Amino acid sequence: MLTTRFVNGSPNWLDLGTPDIEGATSFYDALFGWRFQSAGPEAGGYGFFQLDARTTAGGMQTTAEQGPPSWNVYFQSPDAEATTKAAEQAHGSVLFRPMDVMGQGHMAILADPAGVPFGIWQPGQTKGVDVANEPGSLCWVELYTPDIAAAAAFYNKVLGHETSAVAFPGGTYTCINPAGAGEDAMFGGLVPLADDPTEAESGPYWLPYFEVTDTDAAVAKAQERGGKVRMPATDVPDVGRIAKLADPYGARFAVIKSVPQQA
Repeated sequence: MLTTRFVNGSPNWLDLGTPDIEGATSFYDALFGWRFQSAGPEAGGYGFFQLDARTTAGGMQTTAEQGPPSWNVYFQSPDAEATTKAAEQAHGSVLFRPMDVMGQGHMAILADPAGVPFGIWQPGQTKGVDVANEPGSLCWVELYTPDIAAAAAFYNKVLGHETSAVAFPGGTYTCINPAGAGEDAMFGGLVPLADDPTEAESGPYWLPYFEVTDTDAAVAKAQERGGKVRMPATDVPDVGRIAKLADPYGARFAVIKSVPQQA
């Protein structure tokens, strides 16, 4: 389960790149109750989405030259330089080399061998998001990839991710957890790109899931505010009711009303 007791290799931050930060804020406010707070003039337009004064994500207005609108997932690293070197050695690529972020931590943007971007965050004053696994916050991530085995090997070398197979009707699902943390610390999964028609045309990427209290209501609200339904609300036994959406600018994400975990 994803929590804010972050360990190395777990997701500890995410941010949104969008061509219209005000429009995006209006959309996610309606959907999740988020407010946007600027990080100040020295941050170049970067700011924080907040839920009840707790930071759930970052975001900033971006241009077409900076890439398409998207959600970007970051993983905790104890040493951004070492993680970047490990990614290069594992045949990944470096999109933005490690840099200090105003004393808050060190970040870098990397890409795996399939070309999927992801971030790393070496905590400083900012450890990560303030809330996770609650309604309106990040609760799961999925990597859609053309090669499960290759992806698992890469992220194991770079971030220490461990995988395990979980059976479900019709097949198995590959879960991810931080090194040595065990299955109770699962935070995401690996999904074969070719097996999901919703994703096959879009190409590989990391998909963030946000917890909601009512999946169908979230889908309706997203449509009302100009979002797109990429996969309608669907029940997954013993997991929850999920839907895949895109905001009005094309950034992809998913929502889930999780099945309560058994003690």
